Amino acid sequence: MLRNYKIYFGNGCGFITDYIYPGNQYDTSEYIHEVTRSIFDLTGKKAIVTGGSRGLGHGMAEGLMEAGCEVVIIGTRESIKDRATEFNQKGFKCTGVQADLGDEIALKEAFRESLAALGGHLDILVTAHGVQSRHPSEEFPMEDWKRVLDVNLTAVFELCQLAAKQFMAQESKGKIITVASMLSFFGGYTVPAYAASKGGVAQITKAFCNEWAEKGINVNSIAPGYMATEMNTALLDPNNPRKEAITNRIPAKRWGTAEDMKGPCVFLASDASDY
Repeated sequence: MLRNYKIYFGNGCGFITDYIYPGNQYDTSEYIHEVTRSIFDLTGKKAIVTGGSRGLGHGMAEGLMEAGCEVVIIGTRESIKDRATEFNQKGFKCTGVQADLGDEIALKEAFRESLAALGGHLDILVTAHGVQSRHPSEEFPMEDWKRVLDVNLTAVFELCQLAAKQFMAQESKGKIITVASMLSFFGGYTVPAYAASKGGVAQITKAFCNEWAEKGINVNSIAPGYMATEMNTALLDPNNPRKEAITNRIPAKRWGTAEDMKGPCVFLASDASDY
């Protein structure tokens, strides 16, 4: 427990010294640990995480809850309710909302229902949902193109708008975390719609933060590389020669997991990333 300490400033920087514990006059380690822990603490915060039933969204939602956050997870499948139940059985506070985010009316209703479940207050939005469709570009069906763009880009835009309006109405700061992709920066192979949608996510993230930063709303994006999720089932097939080729290109020599998304998500959702 902190009993007494002095802070000295020099050249614009402060440092802690003479930190006094009973029997240990100069040990600052506990204080530094406490400060570090507090800026990542999400106790009492309320979040909406789309795509929270599986994959990266599931991992990010769990990370937020492990940091103390109450979370509503939105997913397209009925199993979203089961995932929420599983989280609650672990001692977390979670609600599941089923919705097709490619449908504008369903999206707005899901946001309204999620906000109500959180008591009418929101601190964090994570847009981790997404769909994929693979075809050679010259044969790519327009139906698939529209579906991927509607879900992966237009829905993200609308959700960010709704969250930002809520933060402004609350007169509170807020955190928005979008999920882009390494394909935001290069085109990929047989996934032109996905590449276009994730390129768009990266750009709207920049546009949002340019406008909303002065209002206390932080908008950031995580752009994962190759991740071991359902979306990449075809690439993860041991019989697919691309699996080995891709793995060998990854410096860590392994594919990322949902667990790997927890740390970046908690950082971007916490006070540690306010600037």
